Amino acid sequence: MSTDLEQFYEIFFEEAGELLAEMETRLLRLDILSPDPEDLNAIFRVAHSIKGGAGTFGFTDMAELTHVLESLLDRLRRNELELRAEMVDAFLHARDVLKHQLDGHKGNGSADPAEVEAVNRKLKELERDTGSSHTLSECLPETIESAPVEESASAVGAAVPVAVVELSAAVAQPVSVPENAATYRIEFDCTNLARPVMEKLLADLSRQGQLKNLTEPGNETVCTLQLSTQISEEDVWESLAFLVDPTSLSIEIAGKIADDSPLAAVVPEPVIECEQKHPPVIDQTAATVVEVQEEKEETITPVLSNSASPVSLVSSGAKQPAGATAGAPRSKPSAEQSTVNSESSSIRVSVEKVDQMINLVGELVITQAMLAQTASQIDPVIFEKLLNGLNQLERNTRDLQEAVMSIRMMPISFVFSRFPRVVRDVASKLGKQVDLKTVGEGTELDKGLIEKITDPLTHLIRNSLDHGIETPEKRRELGKPARGTITLRASHQGGSVIIEVADDGGGLNREKILAKAQSRSLPVNENMTDQEVWMLIFEAGFSTADVVTDVSGRGVGMDVVKRNIEGLGGRVEIDSITGQGTRISIRLPLTLAILDGLSVAVGDQMFIIPLTYITESLKPAAEDIRTIQGQGRVVQVRGEYLPVIALHEIFNLEPAVKNIHEGILVILDAEGSKVAMFVDTLIGQHQVVIKSLESNYRRVAGVSGATIMGDGSVALILDAVGLVNVTKQRMIHAA
Repeated sequence: MSTDLEQFYEIFFEEAGELLAEMETRLLRLDILSPDPEDLNAIFRVAHSIKGGAGTFGFTDMAELTHVLESLLDRLRRNELELRAEMVDAFLHARDVLKHQLDGHKGNGSADPAEVEAVNRKLKELERDTGSSHTLSECLPETIESAPVEESASAVGAAVPVAVVELSAAVAQPVSVPENAATYRIEFDCTNLARPVMEKLLADLSRQGQLKNLTEPGNETVCTLQLSTQISEEDVWESLAFLVDPTSLSIEIAGKIADDSPLAAVVPEPVIECEQKHPPVIDQTAATVVEVQEEKEETITPVLSNSASPVSLVSSGAKQPAGATAGAPRSKPSAEQSTVNSESSSIRVSVEKVDQMINLVGELVITQAMLAQTASQIDPVIFEKLLNGLNQLERNTRDLQEAVMSIRMMPISFVFSRFPRVVRDVASKLGKQVDLKTVGEGTELDKGLIEKITDPLTHLIRNSLDHGIETPEKRRELGKPARGTITLRASHQGGSVIIEVADDGGGLNREKILAKAQSRSLPVNENMTDQEVWMLIFEAGFSTADVVTDVSGRGVGMDVVKRNIEGLGGRVEIDSITGQGTRISIRLPLTLAILDGLSVAVGDQMFIIPLTYITESLKPAAEDIRTIQGQGRVVQVRGEYLPVIALHEIFNLEPAVKNIHEGILVILDAEGSKVAMFVDTLIGQHQVVIKSLESNYRRVAGVSGATIMGDGSVALILDAVGLVNVTKQRMIHAA
């Protein structure tokens, strides 16, 4: 396979994935009794676009399945059939199979042939059950041969006819053209088209009808072709949009073929006599698809820029308006429109390039901080201009840092959009009626967090469905609506993102949780606060389910949620009211690359404490310090005794002060517990660039990373959660 075609493959894979996600979203919001025609049309366009792209690249398995799917969707949007719930189920199943097929072509597994056959059979049964027509292939005489089949995109060079290899020669062998076929004059910029791509383009067009080369000798920049075919102008445009720059593409309808034209002297098309109300469609078994008497709508067309760099999907803007005058040049778009479109379109850039740019900006921030540190020691009167320039550099550097960081920010709707399907499937399996409500889908989060938060949220939602929401019968007995509600909410709070999963179910049962914890020999007592009791559900292997199902009950999931969230520098909190519901809140940093922290000093070393875990700092009085035998020292803060963590003892340092009442205590709140961290002094608040200590050195207990300060020194970023856990375990063992 050539490099050019591999690049086009990647574009198709990305865009097909986006189209399948759109299909699922629209299917889940369909109203069975009164479906929105626009949703039906959009779902049909998705299937049509995937079919066209799959056919272009030789993925016949996807093309065949989308063809069957498209046929049923076409009848639905024409109001020839009534939408039923089982149809939506079949469409969702087909979407899943298409996703597996797509993954198979990407080299990530493969679709189960039995599952593919099952969904094909189901879609065809839905047509038969409603008195649908036979397919055209069942009606055609056996003497009619199918169009040539291109085995795969890798065999493009071998499949191209000799006549189309050289543009200076006639483009295609003589092909029989049906009566009343249209003739199109096609022009496009071929400067940047590699030979394999051009060969594939010409091979595809030559199978559509009779193709002639009208390119002037010596013209190597603009290719001019003439195609006489029965397919529509939209299909011609769609077959070219994958391979050429649409801004340079012009399609002009030259007219219909006259009866006395040599092209009209062909064998008449056989008459198809099948009793049906709907126009027949040829089954797609080749890379090129021919559709008979199909109403054409605007389609979503994957587009390539002139430099073959992928851009975002373009919808109706890339198509000629339906009311365009026949014979008018189809030049898309005009120079002015092209400029506007190029400015408003988006580009796909690999994450590696973005991360590299973020790292470089981080280094620039560190360098700027070093300059500022050095400049603070010079005379501000003598070097006034230099200091003004450095201040301007600081502002520009911060603006650049924010702009670059925003590139990795994505709306959390990318995650939320997956859960309507989860709620629908799990609720149906459990026999419950549940609505999913999402709030704050536009809240932005770092791409790295977006990818890692999906699994924890999936566990939380499945847990709410199984343990939280009651059955419709029980809800009616309690005076609640039969349909329960799960709410996904996202919002910004300071430098963090808060994600909440709330349900209006039965809430957590304190007595049941405590009884289960005691049976598992966990350290619990009746004096524990509700927050401490609720956090027990995150213990490994903990479950209050009476029956183990394929949804939950094995005690696996919630501990993974807690561990994953903490690994992202976040924390989990639970609020619950018996009989009213439960709310689980996840607090996450906006990004994994930059941290807001408080710098503290212990001896001659500097440490960074994440602000997320700090509640306050104070200078204790000597009488508030107590020593508990076997458990270490504690400090009384407003009537509450907190264990003391001495950093100099953990890292074996020589502190500037050894008496706690002479130093500073920083109160940390993590894991639902509070501790007091003893340090020499507070230095200040900083926004620091996180560097991985593990990848550059090795893993160190109690440390989550490192950063470079303005004076060039390295400061360790403390793992607040890890330090709190160590302190808790030490006190438990001592007790």
